[in-house]
Amino acid sequence: MFRCVPAQQPYSIMPSYKLTYFDLRGRAEVSRLIFAYAKQEFEDKRIQFPDWPALKPNTPFGQLPILEVDGQVIGQSTAINNFLAREFGLYGKTNMESCQVDQIGCLLEDYFQLAIKAMFEKDEAKKAQLMKELKEETAPKYLDLLEKLLKKNGSGYFVGKEITLADINVYNVTWAFLNEAPAALDSFPLLKEFHHKVNSIPQIKSYVDARKPSDR
Repeated sequence: MFRCVPAQQPYSIMPSYKLTYFDLRGRAEVSRLIFAYAKQEFEDKRIQFPDWPALKPNTPFGQLPILEVDGQVIGQSTAINNFLAREFGLYGKTNMESCQVDQIGCLLEDYFQLAIKAMFEKDEAKKAQLMKELKEETAPKYLDLLEKLLKKNGSGYFVGKEITLADINVYNVTWAFLNEAPAALDSFPLLKEFHHKVNSIPQIKSYVDARKPSDR
């Protein structure tokens, strides 16, 4: 007599993740926040600037951060963040929501490029002017855009009814604003409320409270 035996299901093996960046927040911080929110262990490899020339030729594009997933290397912070968002269910529930997540990321990248241009300007007089414009004109403009998007969605999140990469991206920015100027969000009540809501998520709060100070 033959007896049917159910086929054994393969074990689900969680990938190993290694994130390599400099010892500062910068372009890797959103990825670290995603790992923190997902309660996912990863190797947070932080290199010192003198060690960068030796590592640079071994990166896909001569840039950091890079993410290694079971030995496969991913470059470009946006690609890394989008990959991790998909891995941990933070990329929206529909194609439209995924597009809206990307939309927020592109908006913030526009702001980052303007901020980087101002911060790294070598001419001191021009830098002072650019920083003044960034603080008095550019930052309020982008914060107002975010306030309106948050109001339009109506759920307390930027996309759909649950937290996504878009929210983690924005939280990373609002944290930087508040760290620089505690009253930075006072004119944007929905954005301020949003920031405190994300900041109160236990695993996010635990990570942020424990992380090392950084100038950037």
